[in-house]
Amino acid sequence: MPDVRLASPQGKWILLTTVLGSSMAMLDSTVVNVALPRIGRDLDANLSALQWTVNAYMVTLAGLILLGGALGDRFGRRKVFVVGVVWFALASLLCGIAPNAGVLIAARALQGVGGALLTPGSLALIQASFHPDDRGRAVGLWSGFGGIGAAVGPFVGGWLVDGPGWRWVFLLNVPLALVCVPVALRHVPESGDQQAHGRFDVLGAVLGALALALVTYALIEAGEGGLVVVVSAVAGLGAAVAFVVVERRRPDPMMPPDIFASRQFTAVNLVTLCVYAALGGFFFLAALQLQVVVGYSALAAGTALLPTTVLMLLLSARSGELADRIGPRIPLTVGPLLCAAGMLLMLRVGPGASYVADVLPALVVLGLGLVTLVAPLTATVLGSVSVVRAGLASGINNAAARAAGLMAVAALPLLAGMGEEAYREPAAFDTAFDKAMGWCAGSLVVGAVIAAVVVRRPPPDCKRPECLRHGGVTAPPLEGEPVRKRLG
Repeated sequence: MPDVRLASPQGKWILLTTVLGSSMAMLDSTVVNVALPRIGRDLDANLSALQWTVNAYMVTLAGLILLGGALGDRFGRRKVFVVGVVWFALASLLCGIAPNAGVLIAARALQGVGGALLTPGSLALIQASFHPDDRGRAVGLWSGFGGIGAAVGPFVGGWLVDGPGWRWVFLLNVPLALVCVPVALRHVPESGDQQAHGRFDVLGAVLGALALALVTYALIEAGEGGLVVVVSAVAGLGAAVAFVVVERRRPDPMMPPDIFASRQFTAVNLVTLCVYAALGGFFFLAALQLQVVVGYSALAAGTALLPTTVLMLLLSARSGELADRIGPRIPLTVGPLLCAAGMLLMLRVGPGASYVADVLPALVVLGLGLVTLVAPLTATVLGSVSVVRAGLASGINNAAARAAGLMAVAALPLLAGMGEEAYREPAAFDTAFDKAMGWCAGSLVVGAVIAAVVVRRPPPDCKRPECLRHGGVTAPPLEGEPVRKRLG
């Protein structure tokens, strides 16, 4: 039985190291978008290289995050968390000194591996360390501080890009790791799952990541055409089929197919795919639009995007309470429609746009949509499966959101007709951005229709989300396994 009290010095150290660790991964998912125009100019990179700068990280993170949680359960959560932090810091150092776009993209892929190791472990360490009476408050503080980090991330990223340079967006992770690792080794107790058994589904993880990588490559390079693109697309689809076959036949699969027997779980994940595809594409392109077309500095662009995460941080808990009373169908229908309206309002953001009259209204409407849907979405995912599979369900939903985001970053420039040099041509980029916002709004409307038709109220005794003060915009909050299962 864990017995660390939150008010004790050890409890405060545990909270500090888990917040620092999770913030490293969360910040890199958001602040890099703000740095993209400067990275492109400094490294003479075209648009596809900028897409890969975002997606190389997302491919390995989305493909391996479920395996990362399983490794922590088997070999010790503190050990895997520390390995993840060190790995992430070393990959960040490589990003910071990258001499060209190719090295940066490879280092970003390595960063994603580290993120997959440390992201599930940060919450798991809190749940496995704190006394039951303090666990809820500890998770709330962890979630709240993480939300604050997500809110200030684009601002800090913009300040670094305009000041010491974009490389410090990555190099900043090194001193954070130098604080995080010694604290974890000294103050965080080791824990694991005594019931964890069987072989790791390494083949499933590799096939999943390979499918994402090959399809992403085909989408990014589709504008160039050629045999390599066709082969990549076919191989990616083949890897996806092989992934499904492997998961159906393995005794201990990473993603058990029978979990999708729940109609509600399948429907909510389809809503997740629609919503986070739109959000991933939006935040990738909006940071470019504000700098390339409107003429903002990196700092101004990062600051401009703050309202969405601030609204989520302030209001997500109340939204979750409302959804508990009225059920998830209305929030999961209205939320995506509000987000779609916010993205259509972004059509007004062009050359000479006013922040107060044009940019801010769009971001406020988008933020209110996110507030409306994120907490109910997480609660519905957790409530659509048995309590012992709630952590697995959350992990699958989180991975689905990240996969949807990376596919959107790959596909939207193609769908919108963006050329390789589009981000250097304001007029061309503005036209393509408007088309992309239409695609994003359409994806959100599809998600709203699925929610309206299929989603129903979960049973009253279902597991409720613990991470309510969530400020991240790249994926829903990752909830841990039920404590009673973790403690065996």
